[in-house]
Amino acid sequence: MTTALLDAGTATLGQLDTYHAGTESASTSAIFGGDGTLLSGNRRQRRQESRDYQKRLIGLTRLYRGTIEGDRRATVAFQEAMSRSDFTVLFGDIIDRQLLAAYQTRPVQWPTYAKRGRVRDFRTVKRFTLDGGEATLNQVKELAPYKVRSVTDNAYTYAVAKYGDQIAVSWETMVNDDLDALTDLPTRLGNAARRTEEKFAAQLFSGAGGPDGTFFSNANRNLINATVTGSGTPTNPPLSITGLQYAMQTLGQQKDTDGGPIYVEGVTLVVPPALEVAANNIINATEILAATGGGDGTGRDQLRVTNWMRNRVSVVVNPWLPIVNTTNGNTAWYVFANPNVGRPAMELGFLIGHETPELWVKSPNAMRVGGGPVAPEEGDFEHDAIQYRVRMVLGGTLMDPKSAVASLGTGA
Repeated sequence: MTTALLDAGTATLGQLDTYHAGTESASTSAIFGGDGTLLSGNRRQRRQESRDYQKRLIGLTRLYRGTIEGDRRATVAFQEAMSRSDFTVLFGDIIDRQLLAAYQTRPVQWPTYAKRGRVRDFRTVKRFTLDGGEATLNQVKELAPYKVRSVTDNAYTYAVAKYGDQIAVSWETMVNDDLDALTDLPTRLGNAARRTEEKFAAQLFSGAGGPDGTFFSNANRNLINATVTGSGTPTNPPLSITGLQYAMQTLGQQKDTDGGPIYVEGVTLVVPPALEVAANNIINATEILAATGGGDGTGRDQLRVTNWMRNRVSVVVNPWLPIVNTTNGNTAWYVFANPNVGRPAMELGFLIGHETPELWVKSPNAMRVGGGPVAPEEGDFEHDAIQYRVRMVLGGTLMDPKSAVASLGTGA
């Protein structure tokens, strides 16, 4: 079972806990009236049932945690518990019976700021680059020899790895699923694979302590501060028009190994959900008020300019950033150059022939007495279990730090 699915299961148990806690609270107030008098025995029974549910909920939660931590006994116990009795909320005849809404999965967004690569196998691959040779040509005098310019090579390496999990449910559970809550299990596994891609990409350039310290550094000149951009530049400015201006300046001041400029045609602004409104307000504004000498137009001498950034900057809201970055995940923001033009900031690679998640269902090892195949939905011979599996192969690496800029957004 995928960690994401287990986390989702734990979250679901938490939501059910909240539901039953509310039920218990209501039951408690019903057992004792406003004047403290004892009410009917049926209501006392509901309170006891709620307490029993709490005990079972705690047990299931411990099994989830034990499975995540690699406890084999907990894993076996959890697999045994994965039966019809665990879906009583779905199958029971309860008032206003509703199925909890499926967790909303966002579309994959990483291709807007990372290059997609293809690899042949699981061995380490090298992405070779050439530096030099692009400086302006030298003037050659009459009968003078041409000057020889040097070209240096470099290489980035990474290897792809296999990811996947499976989930099994009993035949009885599928039969009793009158709310069709389990018929979308393959879709859920596919969504888990897509979320794996997005989280993997986020973890390439961000970690628990913030933006990757080796990739984003003063030495690479891709942090926003006075050391990189010049005096007067704020350090790690919050996302704003001024902050984005400094980010574009930082990106535009990068030079290649020959000392020439690096042309950037378009950029992607990657932000956490907390900065979604601010980012879209900046990009979608119809006009920008600017002072004649530059900066914010806060004085009387102002310029009203068309928001040119709408055609130059695209916004991506990455919900994994505050989950991966637990230090400043809600304030840090990033600018990436177009990964399809020039050298990208990073690359995600996929195995040729297996470049998308692959969903599998276990073929039942059974046959009807009269002959003929058995559908997977009938379950296996021993346990009537129906098993789904998802597999995907990916890897990746950070590449050119000159194609990205980061700000912690803390103002310091």
